[in-house]
Amino acid sequence: MQWMGRRESSNTEDGSSSGGRGLALGGGVVGIIAAAIYFFTGIDPSAVLNGVQGGGSQQNNTTAVADTKEKKFAKVVLADTEDTWTKLFNDMGKTYEKPTMHFFEAAVNTACGQAGAETGPFYCPGDQKVYIDLSFFDELSNKFGAAGDFAQAYVIAHEVGHHVQDLLGVTAKMDQARQQMSKEEYNKLSVKLELQADFYAGIWAYYQKNDKKVLDPGDIEEALNAAHQIGDDRLQKEYQGEVHPDSFTHGTSAQRMYWFKKGYETGDVSQGNTFAAADLE
Repeated sequence: MQWMGRRESSNTEDGSSSGGRGLALGGGVVGIIAAAIYFFTGIDPSAVLNGVQGGGSQQNNTTAVADTKEKKFAKVVLADTEDTWTKLFNDMGKTYEKPTMHFFEAAVNTACGQAGAETGPFYCPGDQKVYIDLSFFDELSNKFGAAGDFAQAYVIAHEVGHHVQDLLGVTAKMDQARQQMSKEEYNKLSVKLELQADFYAGIWAYYQKNDKKVLDPGDIEEALNAAHQIGDDRLQKEYQGEVHPDSFTHGTSAQRMYWFKKGYETGDVSQGNTFAAADLE
């Protein structure tokens, strides 16, 4: 991806919290491998992991995160998502409210509760921020075999996709559904939420190619490989030895690749209603 020297978003902030208790990583789906399952986590990670449903206190900690190459890259990707979604929201007659990207190290307190670096990047609707510990990029490449800058960009675009869902009211509907469904039923709904965020990441990639013309050969393959590597079925098979579809929360490798590719190939937001899709593949 051609990103050096391009606009960096100013909608960022630094802050970290040391010595906190972190997330209570337990059994069930999380027991497969906590970091892997939540690298592409959806909304409200603390509610999923330890029962906190919003309301957590946020520390006003301004510890600076070093201005590294990875940080500059993340700011450029965020700026590109701002351009893409501002345009698309204008086309829908809506105003795009830009999220803030919060860089942290080790642990952080959010409006959704406390999170550790092992959570991976996540979006918190309570404060409309994307949280990221940049050490995640090394984990993505070295531990999960998803190398390349566009794999990293896909991560960010996916989390911004959750912000888009929040602005469009999808997040609120998910919160309501959580109170009315069994765990198995909600997991199925969660898969649709995550696949839509993958679709929105593909929409962003479409405009990176066709409007900004900044893609390099192999970029889309990097994103598709990342989508494959973090599919629920692949992770469960590798880390648990068997696959349990009822516990899927993010979708299979094939589903994640399919919906990212659909967004990338169509560039049409209206085709991303995963909740209405009878067959997600």
